[in-house]
Amino acid sequence: MTILAWLVHAYTALGLVCAAGMAVLIMQGNDAAFRGAFLLMMVATAIDATDGWFARRVRVKEVLPQFDGAALDNTIDFQTYVTLPLLLLWRAGVLPGAQAWLLMLPLLASAYGFSQVEAKTADGYFLGFPSYWNIIAFYLYMLTVPSAIAATVIVICSLLTFVPSRYLYATRGGPFAAVINVGATIWFLALAVALMDRTPRGRLIAALSFAYPATYMALSAVVEQRERNREGANTRSLRR
Repeated sequence: MTILAWLVHAYTALGLVCAAGMAVLIMQGNDAAFRGAFLLMMVATAIDATDGWFARRVRVKEVLPQFDGAALDNTIDFQTYVTLPLLLLWRAGVLPGAQAWLLMLPLLASAYGFSQVEAKTADGYFLGFPSYWNIIAFYLYMLTVPSAIAATVIVICSLLTFVPSRYLYATRGGPFAAVINVGATIWFLALAVALMDRTPRGRLIAALSFAYPATYMALSAVVEQRERNREGANTRSLRR
């Protein structure tokens, strides 16, 4: 079991290999390299989505209590979800000139979010916008969004990090988990096709794929409203 536990940690650490590859590609500064970096972000995300399942099956916390897999995971996630996607946006000139400083907002907001003890709640939600800057970077870049709209999205999502609203954490189960997880598989395939197709058709596929993150946000809003209604009902019953 000890060997299996270390293999799970090694699997998690592959995210760092992806991060190194992303950094090299981003600094090359051309469209083919940016697309390659996004593909590596997808690989890193797939690892992040599955390593927890392996860790629970092998019981890594019990087998290797001296090694903090969560700290390793957070170290990698901050690189692959935050700093490198933001670096790509800067290198690609999505926010040109004087607007580039706005990329500091999601960086600092994500540092706050990652440092929150209850960033992931006990009942299986993210609390506050879960720093999906890799996804935001993909759509801002692939859809060549005007800089004014890109700046607005970046500012709003940065602010949402500080708002303690619930967001679905589908790999931990909970409401709509089946829909989100099955949809993620189809969505990933669509993103891969869009990245490898450098014709207008690829851009169209990228645009259509936005339906998935839009659905995720809508379902998260439904859950948040449902939980607020439940909490309100409980508060009213206690006052009686």
